[in-house]
Amino acid sequence: MTTQLWLWVGFNVFVLAMLALDLGVFHRKSHVVSVREAMAWTVVWVTLAMLFNVGVWHFAGAQKALEFTSGYVIEYSLSVDNIFVFALLFSYFAVPPKFQHRVLFWGILGALVLRAIMIGAGTVLIAKFAWIIYVFGAFLILTGIKMIVKREEELHPERNPVVKWFKKLMPVTSDYREDKFFVRENGVRMATPLFVVLLLVEISDVIFAVDSIPAIFAVTTDPFIVYTSNVFAILGLRSLYFALAGVMDKFHYLKIGLGVVLTFVGVKMLLAHTAWKIDTLVSLGMVVLTLAMSVVMSLLRPKKTVIPALSAKTVD
Repeated sequence: MTTQLWLWVGFNVFVLAMLALDLGVFHRKSHVVSVREAMAWTVVWVTLAMLFNVGVWHFAGAQKALEFTSGYVIEYSLSVDNIFVFALLFSYFAVPPKFQHRVLFWGILGALVLRAIMIGAGTVLIAKFAWIIYVFGAFLILTGIKMIVKREEELHPERNPVVKWFKKLMPVTSDYREDKFFVRENGVRMATPLFVVLLLVEISDVIFAVDSIPAIFAVTTDPFIVYTSNVFAILGLRSLYFALAGVMDKFHYLKIGLGVVLTFVGVKMLLAHTAWKIDTLVSLGMVVLTLAMSVVMSLLRPKKTVIPALSAKTVD
């Protein structure tokens, strides 16, 4: 599939058309995205991904379709980590709910370009240096273990060196200017805090892509499958955020589940060229089972909330 130019062109035209429809028709005016609307769009993106996979099965066979499904599930599940960061950023910068969709739209559009570059680089590295897959595998195992052990991590956006550099490069307004990223005041072009949030969204996606892109190379090295499964996972990320952001705190075991998934995928990479190679279907089952168990455990064992002790009062 990689060598067929029309597939690449057709897929990217489809993606751009969907994004234009999204921003130009359904979200032309900034508004608060309801859970119902977010769930509907989540179903739309998942359905489109599965329909696309039917096409993969038709043109390239069952094995490629299974690779796409596995890659999509891995990427989509790992993108849940992005949702935690989005929620923290929006809360930290007090981004009004009606402007959050605009930030995520442009953030994800930038993520598509950056991930395409990273996937291309990863494909070239694996093609020229076959041993790099073992480096990826070891990296994923270490990352997975770190995610399991260190679940709570504080976020300090103001300390980000890129943000500090940007504020030296261009002045930033003290408050939001509706849904604008840039404004001109007193003849001076200024960025708004909304653009700073967008910048941090892009940076966080690059950081997470360093984990997720090597993970999908454990399933397939076909650039077209890697790219398309990544794109569909990213396109569905916005609606998934608005659907789950309010209840993410309930799934406190999910981070452990994601850590287990990364560790497992890393092991699969290390065993790729041995007699103990793990089958793609087994990998898919393992990923789905791990995530399902982490969600069920979160619901069965809710996070304990600490109630501050009340100070004693003397009664006259």
